[in-house]
Amino acid sequence: MSNHRRPAGERPDFQYIPREPRRHRYLDGDDDEVDYTPPPDDDLVTTGRHAVVYDEPHFDEPHYEEPHLEEPQRHEPHREHVEPRYEQRYEQPYDPESVYEDGYGPRSYGDALSYRETPADDHPYVDDHVDEPDEAHTYPDDGYDRPHDEPDVAFAEAETQIISAISEEIPPSATPEEFPPTRAAARTQARSRKQARGRARRGKVFGVLAAAAVLIVLVGVVFVGGKLFFGGSDAPADYAGPGGPEVVVQVHPGDTAEEIATTLADRDVVASGSAFFNAAVQSNAMNSVQPGFYSLSTQIPADDAVQELVDPASRVGQMIISEGRQLHDTTDVQTGAKKKGIYTLISEASCLGDAGQQKCISYDDLNAAGAGDLSALGVPDWAKDSVAGVPDRDRQLEGLIAAGSWDFDPTAGPAAILQKLVSESSASYEKTGILTAGNQVGLTPYKMLVAASLVEREAMPDDFSKVARVILNRLAVNQALQFDSTVNYALDTTELATTDADRAQVTPWNTYASPGLPATPISSPSIGALQAVEQPAPGDWIYFVTVDSKGTTLFTKSYDEHLANIDQALNNGILNSGR
Repeated sequence: MSNHRRPAGERPDFQYIPREPRRHRYLDGDDDEVDYTPPPDDDLVTTGRHAVVYDEPHFDEPHYEEPHLEEPQRHEPHREHVEPRYEQRYEQPYDPESVYEDGYGPRSYGDALSYRETPADDHPYVDDHVDEPDEAHTYPDDGYDRPHDEPDVAFAEAETQIISAISEEIPPSATPEEFPPTRAAARTQARSRKQARGRARRGKVFGVLAAAAVLIVLVGVVFVGGKLFFGGSDAPADYAGPGGPEVVVQVHPGDTAEEIATTLADRDVVASGSAFFNAAVQSNAMNSVQPGFYSLSTQIPADDAVQELVDPASRVGQMIISEGRQLHDTTDVQTGAKKKGIYTLISEASCLGDAGQQKCISYDDLNAAGAGDLSALGVPDWAKDSVAGVPDRDRQLEGLIAAGSWDFDPTAGPAAILQKLVSESSASYEKTGILTAGNQVGLTPYKMLVAASLVEREAMPDDFSKVARVILNRLAVNQALQFDSTVNYALDTTELATTDADRAQVTPWNTYASPGLPATPISSPSIGALQAVEQPAPGDWIYFVTVDSKGTTLFTKSYDEHLANIDQALNNGILNSGR
C-alpha cells in the first residue's frame, strides 16, 4: 500500500523522482480487496501525513496553493456519488526541511488543526468521498493518472486497513507535541542552533572591533590635541621675542579667534596662527576684544600677542563724537574751557607709538583736507550742490560727520579718514528717510540736516519735535529765526545769551542778521533731532524760551506771552550774559 499517491490532473510534464523503497510504498497487484465503509462519525481521517476530507466534489482546473486549516466538514450520509478530486496545491517554493514554530520538523501524524506544512516528499491532495462504495477498477500501468470515473478500489481498501491500524494505536487526543521530531526536523534544529552560536560569536567580534576603533580615535585626539595645546615635537611655530616695530591690525565685527589668529600671522605679529589660537583659547580676557584697530608689536610670542591685544592701550583709531559737536574747537565764554571739535578728536585718535614718541595726524592737516575736493571727501550727491556754495571752505563738512562711536585706520591719510567718516555718516542719515521726508515739510535733504543741527543745539530731546515745528512755522512766514546758537557758531564760542554786539555781526550763520536757515549745519545732529524735523509736532508756535536751569521751555504764538516768558527766564538768571 502507498501513502504517496500522484493526484489526478497533475501536470503532464511533472517528472517523478523515484525514492528509496519504504514500507507500504506501493500496493501489490494481488493484495486482497478490503471492504471499506466510511466511519459514521468521523469527518476527517489521516493516512500517515495525508488528510482525507469528505466534502462536496468539484472539478475545477488544478491550482497550486498551500494547504489551509479548516474545521472538518460534517459527513452527510446518502449523498449523491461524486468522484473524488485531487488537488495539487503549491504556491511557495519547495522546502525539503521546514522548521515550525514549535521547534519540530514534519510530522508523521497529527490532527488537522496542528498541521502546518506539507512534508517535502509528499503531495497534498483532498479526497472528497461519498457514502456509496466505489466500484473496483484495475489498470495495467503504474496506477497514476486514473480517470475520475474509475477509482482505484484496491488502493483505497488497502489504505483503509492502514487507517484502522493507526487508529487503534494512537489515542484520538494525541497531539503532534507528544511525539518526537523526525530526523529532518532534528537536523534543522541542530543547524539553527549552530547558526545562532555563529551569530553570537560574530556579534562579539564586531563589538570588540568597534570598541577598538573608538579607542584608536580617542587616542589620536588626545595625542594630536596634546601636541596642539601643550606643545611637543610638532607644536606650532612661535616667536621667542623680543619683538619688532608695531603694526596696526583690524578686528572685524564677528571675527572668531581663528580669524584673528590668521590676521595676526599675515601681519607677522605671531609666527603662526595656530600658536596664537592655542594661547587665545586659554585666555578669558579674549572675550573683551571689540571690533576695531589695534597697534601690536611684530614677531612676538603668541602669549604676548594675546596680552597686547586685550590691553585697552593698544586700541587706536577710536573716538566718540557727541551730539551737537562742531568741526572746530570752541571756547565757553563763561569759563574759558575748551571744547574739542571733531578734527581734534580725530587727531588724538590717530596717534601711534609710545608716549612722548607718538605720531599723530595734526589738526591743521585735517582742517586742510576737509576743505578739499567734495567727491574725494565722500560728500553725498544730495548735499554736493549746497556744500559747493558754502562761503567758508573750512566749514564745508560741518554736520556731514554724524555723532556716534567711530573706528578708523590711523595709518590712513587725513583725506581717507574723512572720506570714511563722511560716507558712512551719509548712509546712517539716509536710513532715517531724509531723502523723501523733506517733501512733506518743504525742505531739501541738506536743509533738513541744517534744521536738525539747530534743534540739537537749542532744545532738550523731549522738546525736539516742538522746536522743529517752530523752525518750520517761522520759515513759512519768512520770519528770522533769531537763535543765539547761530551767533555763537560763527564766533567759535558757546554762550547761552549773546550780546547785542555779537548779534549785530552779519555772517552767513547769524540768524539775527539774516532770515532763513544758516549756510551750513552748526553741529553734528543726533538721529533723534533729524527725525524730529522729518516728523515735527503739530502746533502754531512761533516763539520759545528756556526759563530755568532744569531746561523747562515755554512755547507760544503770542509775542506778548513770549516777552513775559523772557522776564521769567531773566528772573531765574538763565539769560544773563557773562559780559
